[in-house]
Amino acid sequence: MRREELKAAVFDLIREDREFRHALAGALGILETLEAIRALQEQVAENTRAIRALQEQVAEHSRAIRALQEQVRALQEQMRDLQKQVIEHSKVIRSLQEHIGELSRTIHALGSRWGILAEEAFRNALVGIVGRRFGGEVRRWVHRDEEGFVFGEPSVVEVDVVVADREHVLVEIKSSVSRADVYELWRVGQLYERVTGVKPKLAIVSPFVERRAEEAARKLGIEVYTSLSAA
Repeated sequence: MRREELKAAVFDLIREDREFRHALAGALGILETLEAIRALQEQVAENTRAIRALQEQVAEHSRAIRALQEQVRALQEQMRDLQKQVIEHSKVIRSLQEHIGELSRTIHALGSRWGILAEEAFRNALVGIVGRRFGGEVRRWVHRDEEGFVFGEPSVVEVDVVVADREHVLVEIKSSVSRADVYELWRVGQLYERVTGVKPKLAIVSPFVERRAEEAARKLGIEVYTSLSAA
C-alpha cells in the first residue's frame, strides 16, 4: 500500500472509528509527554552542568580564601614579631637615653666644676701676680643690692677688685662670657661707683668670649682679655 493510500485509510479510521481515535489520541499524548520529559532531562542536564561550574568556582574561591587566610595569619605573625622587636628597641632606646642623660649630667657637672676651679685658680694667680709685682691689692667686693639695680631684685653682688696706684679695676673672671655677662658687669660698675664714689675701670678675663659679648664690651668701654671667641 502506498503512503498516500495509507494516510487516506488512517484518516478514514479517525473519522469513522471512535475507539481508534481515542487510542491515537492517547498515543499522541504519550509522545508529547515523552518529548516534554526529554526536554526536562536536557534542562536538568544543563542545570547540572551549570551547578558543577558554580561548584568549581566556589571551590576555586574557597581555595583563594584559604590562601588569603594563610597570608593574613603569616602577616599577623610578622606583625607580632615586629611588635616584639619594637618593644625591645624601645627598651634599648630608653636605656640609651638614660645613659646619655646621665653622661650629659656628668659632663655638665665636670664642666661646671672645671669652670669653678679654673676661675678660682686664676683669681688666686691674679692676687699673687698683682700683689708681688705691682704692689697692688686684689680683694673681693661684696655688696647687698637692696634696690635690685644689677639683677632687677634685691640680691648680693660680688666682684673682684684690683686696686693699684689709686685706680680701681673691677675684673670679671669666668670660664665663658656671654653678652648678658658683659651688661651685668657694666651695671655692677655703676653700682660700685654709687656706693664707693670711685669710678672703676672694667675688665673681663676668660678663655671663651662670645663675639657679641666682645662687641658689647667694646661699646661699653670694657677691656676683654681672652684667647678664644665664638659667634
